[in-house]
Amino acid sequence: MAPNTGGDDDKYKPQDAVSTALTMGALFGSGGLFLAAVKTSLEKKHVGPWAVFTKHGNIAATFAAVGTVYEFSRVASANLREKNDHYNNAIAGALGGAVLGLRAGRIPAILGYGALMSVTSAVFEYTGGRIQGTGRDPNVDEYERKEMLRKRYRRPVEETIAEIGEGRSIRLPGYEERRRKRLKEAYGFEVKPVCADPDRA
Repeated sequence: MAPNTGGDDDKYKPQDAVSTALTMGALFGSGGLFLAAVKTSLEKKHVGPWAVFTKHGNIAATFAAVGTVYEFSRVASANLREKNDHYNNAIAGALGGAVLGLRAGRIPAILGYGALMSVTSAVFEYTGGRIQGTGRDPNVDEYERKEMLRKRYRRPVEETIAEIGEGRSIRLPGYEERRRKRLKEAYGFEVKPVCADPDRA
């Protein structure tokens, strides 16, 4: 999502911070539970099925706490500021990273994780909030966009054949005649075309 400057044309609509935080906490908690299950399955000694919760349950709890705090602080910050921009992600990243640093139990770790997550999430949101780059223009028709890309990168077939040659399923009209001529010049005998299709024989 591109940063919203919150101008007069774009009236900010408040969001429900609690429900979005609980949803994100459940999502992150599920991911943490999956990682805990993977870690339990890689144990060298035999552990019971409840070791996911008893031995490695802190992973799922940490993930759920980070997701909940991050999303709640992001939405609450946007509601208070009435703007939906990258500063909300910076605030949320600082608090979410601090929760992640609580596992270490030291102030430098809390501040370091908070600063790292704050900068990362703010820069990610500022640059468009998408891994695959900026979003496509909704005013451009998808068919026309793809046709433009095809024309931009299309090469003439003559240029392709000049580089790689005919054969290997690349056949222009008159290919069989040219092939027979090359074989006659190279080996001195003429190849008579035979159709292997019994319906056309």
